[in-house]
Amino acid sequence: MDDFEQSYQDDYNYTYDNGTPPEEAVPVFKHNSKCFKEASCVILLVASVVIFLLGVCGNALVIWISGFKMKKTVNTTWYLSLAISDFIFCAFLPFSIANTVMEEWIFGLIMCKFISSMMFLNMFSSIFLLVIISVDRCVSVMFPVWAQNTRTVSKASVAVVLAWLFSIALCIPSAIFRVVDSHLGKTSCFNNYTLHEHSQMIVTVSRFIVGFVVPFFIIIICYSVIIIKLRTNRMTNSSKPFKVMTALILVFFICWLPYHVFVLLELNYQLYDRHILTNGLKMGPTLAAANSFLNPVLYVFMGNDFRQKFKSSLLSKMENAMGDEGRTTSRYLSRSSSMDGRASTHI
Repeated sequence: MDDFEQSYQDDYNYTYDNGTPPEEAVPVFKHNSKCFKEASCVILLVASVVIFLLGVCGNALVIWISGFKMKKTVNTTWYLSLAISDFIFCAFLPFSIANTVMEEWIFGLIMCKFISSMMFLNMFSSIFLLVIISVDRCVSVMFPVWAQNTRTVSKASVAVVLAWLFSIALCIPSAIFRVVDSHLGKTSCFNNYTLHEHSQMIVTVSRFIVGFVVPFFIIIICYSVIIIKLRTNRMTNSSKPFKVMTALILVFFICWLPYHVFVLLELNYQLYDRHILTNGLKMGPTLAAANSFLNPVLYVFMGNDFRQKFKSSLLSKMENAMGDEGRTTSRYLSRSSSMDGRASTHI
């Protein structure tokens, strides 16, 4: 998983005496993987395999249900797009898993650039889609009648396409700076920022602001508005909606913050302990990847009561969670206060 943002190697940023990499690197030493001899590497490897299996299966199930088993609505458009983004990310995890096991990149330059770009495509598209979902829910709560008359599948599809195009544009730096080279018998896929001054800082800071800070605050604002509106309308006596919203925000924060923190610290790696920074750069992407298999849980399975869903048909309950969520919120917001006790707790 460390090839997701491995701009470090033996001396972090890969540099050469003459400022440019050699055209041909002749192996002097034979590289032997030590992954299975290190507990931290084994833990990250197991975590990556679990994320791959659960992420592929969970998101494939969501894609099948929202794309083929349900009527196309605004809500199913959100879920389908989010699941496709997470599925793409998880589908390419085996390349990172192989790189972790062998501690060497064997898939060539094109795949080095492509895999890294695909993973950043997931990072941006997934986060942007979460923002779109948050804004959509906020608008549905604040203006239920207007939202019911204005929200259409075509408009939702346009929003999704724009989010994907913006995400693709933000992946260009990964394709530009990603290189493959051999050093001391070890072939690595990494970011080479040595040819352009301040390029690493610009790319890292921009990814942090656009891919984390701004989306996080938009999500916080949206769910804060929703919570205030729900409390004002006394829609429910249960604390479940607030717990669900809190979980969504916390998981987003917990999964992505460590990754961005360690990448930012790498800008001044001389000031920090090399062992801690290296392990953090490996752990961060793995934790961020966990968000790809947690999304189906948080945005689908938590939409309805888990015990009731477990007792009844799984597919049926998932359809209810994805298809009825937006309608139930808007419907109950428009009812009179005499109906407050019967309001849905789904957010």
